[in-house]
Amino acid sequence: MLAMLAEIIPAPLANAQYRVLWVCDHRHDLPPKVSGKIGARCLEVILMNFGTELEFRLLDFLPRLGLALVIFVASLYFSKFLSGLVRRALQKRSLMPNAANLIVDMTRWGILTLGTVMAFQQFVDVTAFLAGLGIIGFTVGFALQDVMKNFASGIILLVQQPFRVGDSVEVGAYEGTVRTIDLRSTEIQTFDGRIAILPNADVLNHAIVNYTRSLQRRVEVIVGIDYASDLKLARDTALEAIRVIPGYLEEPAALVVFKDFGDFSVDMSVFVWIDTAQTSPPKARDAAIEAIKQAFDAHNIHIPSPLRTVMMDGSEK
Repeated sequence: MLAMLAEIIPAPLANAQYRVLWVCDHRHDLPPKVSGKIGARCLEVILMNFGTELEFRLLDFLPRLGLALVIFVASLYFSKFLSGLVRRALQKRSLMPNAANLIVDMTRWGILTLGTVMAFQQFVDVTAFLAGLGIIGFTVGFALQDVMKNFASGIILLVQQPFRVGDSVEVGAYEGTVRTIDLRSTEIQTFDGRIAILPNADVLNHAIVNYTRSLQRRVEVIVGIDYASDLKLARDTALEAIRVIPGYLEEPAALVVFKDFGDFSVDMSVFVWIDTAQTSPPKARDAAIEAIKQAFDAHNIHIPSPLRTVMMDGSEK
């Protein structure tokens, strides 16, 4: 019986009990009455030492358990608090709901994961586990570096919002309207109808021109007038003509600048500011050219055509 008890006693207790058990198991020549007293004493010592060891282990385990629970519960509340702050900050930026939810979820689960690891650290050494995860993460990240680069760039685009769906933009060699923005790529429909799908990393690596964000755009129209025409009259006529185009703005004021002496004309640029909420630059330029041509015809201001002198058999034609 005592030998069986010795086998089930935890290892840290074994050395303390073996001496007592040896006395019980190796004194067969003792009278039964003495042997019984020794056996009772042996069991008493075993139970006493077992209780002491159990108490010692509980005193060591319970504080660790309490600290782990505190860390985990604190991470729950902190993740909820921080994700709420992030959500409110993103709402102020009018971020798209799907993108906002993704960033909020990443924030919450990141805090919870960190809290869980810190809680487990109270019982086991997770250094090796974290090192293994780091190696795996490095390997996967290296293999998928282009994907991860586009993913990170997509998050930056969604947070900073240099453009939104429906904006007219210029990115690198592509100019058109933004159709979709996701975590991997941005889709732009060019003004000539082509669909360009640009990796987000490439979008961030190029200068981004957002035509929609500014409500005012300047349109330039270049026109040449005959050398015999009155330049002041041409300037005043052009400034008056462009006032009828859609979206015309008084401020900033329109401007006419004579640029160069051409082969057949004096070249001038007409600059006019428009409200992009009412019209687009191509439409405004079209209306300005039509208005200037009609006004010049009404005031006999000629727009010359190219002339060529052809020599045939020594005579001019």
